[in-house]
Amino acid sequence: MPRQIELYEEMGRISAQMVEAARAGDWEGLIALETGVSRLREQLMAMPAETGITTDDLARRRRLIERILDDDAEIRRHTEPWMEHVRHLLGDNRRLRELQRAYDVATGTPPGP
Repeated sequence: MPRQIELYEEMGRISAQMVEAARAGDWEGLIALETGVSRLREQLMAMPAETGITTDDLARRRRLIERILDDDAEIRRHTEPWMEHVRHLLGDNRRLRELQRAYDVATGTPPGP
């Protein structure tokens, strides 16, 4: 079974790949990588607390977490505009469906699927 620090290191490697995927607009790749990070996070959360952690390991863990958080901010910088675009498209589709329903009611047309 891997040690906690090894899981943090792997999460750090994957988060760096996620940054590259976000920069490239590779949303499917980003989602696949996020799935890997989620599995590692679940593993980490299921592990019992480590005892006897050295000061060096604590400092290493802190640096890894800070880097992962920095990567997360960078990923968000690239994904937020895309998410806003998707929200806008979904909102437009919702308004279009509402308009179609209103038109159907006004004209007596049976509702569509």
